[in-house]
Amino acid sequence: MSQEQKEEQTFEVKIEKAKELLEKLSNPQITLSDSLDLYKNGMKQLEEAQKLLDEAKLIFEVDKKEEAEPF
Repeated sequence: MSQEQKEEQTFEVKIEKAKELLEKLSNPQITLSDSLDLYKNGMKQLEEAQKLLDEAKLIFEVDKKEEAEPF
């Protein structure tokens, strides 16, 4: 797997990673420093997932608009 493929992940994978981070944050034994790192990482995953979702929505809207336009 190339570096680009590793960096580019699916929406589902990003959401799953965010869920895993949330579970770790639920641990009462976690330090403040670790919880801040997990929170930042989780927010990053969610932001990237939102970008993927927005891109997919834009593609869908463009395709839908093209289908509706007469030739």
